[in-house]
Amino acid sequence: MSITTMSLAKALNAGLRRSMEDDEKVVVMGEDVGTLGGVFRITDGLKKDFGDDRVIDTPLAESGIVGTAVGLAMRGYRPVVEIQFDGFVYPAYDQIVCQVAKLHFRSQGRIRIPMVIRIPFGGGIGAVEHHSESPEAQFVHTPGLKVVACSNPADAYAMIQQAIRSDDPVVFLEPKRLYHSTKADVDTDADPAPLWQSRVVRPGSDATLVAYGPTVSTCLDAAPVAAEEGRSLEVIDLRTLSPLDLVPVIESVRRTGRLVVVHEAHLTLGLGAEIAARVTEECFHALEAPVLRVGGYDTPYPPARIEEAWLPDLDRVLDAVDRTFGF
Repeated sequence: MSITTMSLAKALNAGLRRSMEDDEKVVVMGEDVGTLGGVFRITDGLKKDFGDDRVIDTPLAESGIVGTAVGLAMRGYRPVVEIQFDGFVYPAYDQIVCQVAKLHFRSQGRIRIPMVIRIPFGGGIGAVEHHSESPEAQFVHTPGLKVVACSNPADAYAMIQQAIRSDDPVVFLEPKRLYHSTKADVDTDADPAPLWQSRVVRPGSDATLVAYGPTVSTCLDAAPVAAEEGRSLEVIDLRTLSPLDLVPVIESVRRTGRLVVVHEAHLTLGLGAEIAARVTEECFHALEAPVLRVGGYDTPYPPARIEEAWLPDLDRVLDAVDRTFGF
C-alpha cells in the first residue's frame, strides 16, 4: 500500500506519468502540454522526463491534433490528446464523430483506435465564453465512443490509466473546477474499480441522487443537509457515461422509490433525460414520484459574473429533493 495525498490535477499527472513509464507507445499531445505543462498544469514535468518526441506541443488546431492522433493510433501508438477547454472541441468534432468513432466498425474490426481525448469540462472557474461548457451528451450519443468522467483524485489516478489501456477510443471528462479544489489520499497500489462501473459513494434509504463529474460533490454536500431534516439520501457517482452502468441506480431506486439526476449540462436532451427514461422503464412500479432532473438552464453558458446563478447548486438539489417528497 502506498498512500499519497493529491489534488485531482496531481492525480491525473501521476496517472499519465505511470502510463508513460509502463508503455513507451503512450504519447501526450495538445496545445501547450509540453513546455508549459498545460493551462491547468496536468502535464507539468512530463516533457522534461519523457522528451518532446512523446510530449508534443501542437499548433492551435484541434482538428489537426485529433487527426494526427488517429494516424498514430492506427500505427500502434496510444495517443492521449488534450483539448485545452471543452468549448474548443468543436473544430475536432468531425474527426471524433466521423473517424475516431467509426474506424473500428468501418474496418470490420481490423483497425483499433486506442486513443484518449481528455476534455476539461464544466463551469465554476470564472472563465470567459467557450471555456465552461458541458458537451458530454453529444459524445454519449455517438456509437463507437466510450465516455467517462472522474470526480475525485483516486478515480482520476486510476481511470486515466485504465482509459489509456483501453483498445477503444475514450473521451475522458475532467471537472476543471475540482482540479485544485481539494486533496485526498490516493492508494497508488490499490486495485481500481472497473472503468465501466458506477459506484454508490454514500448509502441512503429515502431517495437516490445520481451525478457525475463536478456535481458529485454537490450531491455529497446535499446529503448531510437533508439528513438534518430526517431524509437519508443515497448518492451514486455514475463515472461511466457510455456505456451507462445503471445497475446500481436501478437497485437503489427500487429501494428508495425516488430519483433526482444532477448534471451541469443543459437540461433538455441532457444525460439526465436518458437516465430518467431507462429508470422509468425498469422501475415504474417502484417509483413513488416522477424522476426529477437538476441541470443547467437551456441557454448558452452565462458570463462569469452570473455563472453561480446558472450552475446547479446545493439549494437547487435540495429543492428537487423536497419536490420528490411532495408527490
